Amino acid sequence: MKLQLEKFGKTLLSRELGSEAFKAFQPTLRELPQDEELEIDFSGVLTLSPSWVDEFLSPLFDLIGDRLVLLPSDNLSVHATLRILR
Repeated sequence: MKLQLEKFGKTLLSRELGSEAFKAFQPTLRELPQDEELEIDFSGVLTLSPSWVDEFLSPLFDLIGDRLVLLPSDNLSVHATLRILR
């Protein structure tokens, strides 16, 4: 399954918004088969903050681990944020 983060907005900032996005994604996540990867597509996202990612991607990683695949991005905001959280 591919998830385009742009569906949550082009500017993904704040813990509150990341938490809300994660809660909104829960029904879809429950439908993800146990053997299927979840690809995260950053295209269309202009700004991505560490706090938003910590509230959205960190719980996803805790739940599905290696099945979480971050697709390549040429967005410097995405690169900087992911570097911070590693």
